[in-house]
Amino acid sequence: MNVLVEDFLQYLRHERGQSDNTAKTYATLLGKFTEWAAKEKLTDWQSIELKHLMAFLQHERARPLADEPKESTKRLSGESVYLEIAALRAFYKFAENEKLLPANIAENLSLPRRWKRLPKALSNDEIKKLLEPENPETPESLCDQAILELAYASGLRLSELKNLRLEQLHLDAGFINVIGKGNKERVVPVGKKAVESLNRYIEVGRPKLVTPKSPANVFLTQRGTPFASVTLWLHIKNRVRRAGVERNMTPHMLRHSFATHLLEHGADLRVIQELLGHANISTTEIYTHVTGNRLREIHRKFHPRA
Repeated sequence: MNVLVEDFLQYLRHERGQSDNTAKTYATLLGKFTEWAAKEKLTDWQSIELKHLMAFLQHERARPLADEPKESTKRLSGESVYLEIAALRAFYKFAENEKLLPANIAENLSLPRRWKRLPKALSNDEIKKLLEPENPETPESLCDQAILELAYASGLRLSELKNLRLEQLHLDAGFINVIGKGNKERVVPVGKKAVESLNRYIEVGRPKLVTPKSPANVFLTQRGTPFASVTLWLHIKNRVRRAGVERNMTPHMLRHSFATHLLEHGADLRVIQELLGHANISTTEIYTHVTGNRLREIHRKFHPRA
């Protein structure tokens, strides 16, 4: 069963151009099913029926969570179940199209409704505190400063920040080329402050981090290696803590702040879609709810009869 899953993952990487993170997520989700199938003595995909997929999903909904105490009543979230169904449906669609399986039995699995969580953004005051340069100036602090300035100025994803290479920078012209999800390329403008921070880091900080084996990644660790996602995120979290911003930061919060603040100051939703690299405008539309809340706050605060 795992051979067919690997064929699907290769298809995602090489034909669909999906990111490594996406492929890893699908591998994990489908791996859960193949493990469950092995325990049920189901040894090949041909023997899997719709009732087995339903039984697996029921098992997932009912099982205790691995990182919770035994007495905990917490169960898998609706979002996690949604992803498992989506993974099975994507796999079966591939297998049917490639004539690897006779029928797509997973198409009869209905996806539960997904609740759209409103993205959390930092306030202008919190952004100001966070982007205040640190003293004393070190190669590491210059790197952190450039990362934060660029993340807020251009709304890049964590993966886009860590994979950004020197040849993608066009700072004299005030823009960068970004390789986003699905290897899609987009051009993103960079603000004056972010350009200053990047130039300062590249001229003064980065040369002290470079080793003979360092790649052309813009942002480097103390050892001169590219950042792993977890390491880069820890750098940002530590900087948030040192700046005295008392918020539970998430990896996407600077990106959310970038989009929310643009919209609040009158930017067109289609422009924000392009800047964020969203394939579908419906993904970007969630920010209109955030702005709606902000408008209500302003109305209540300033209207004499609110």
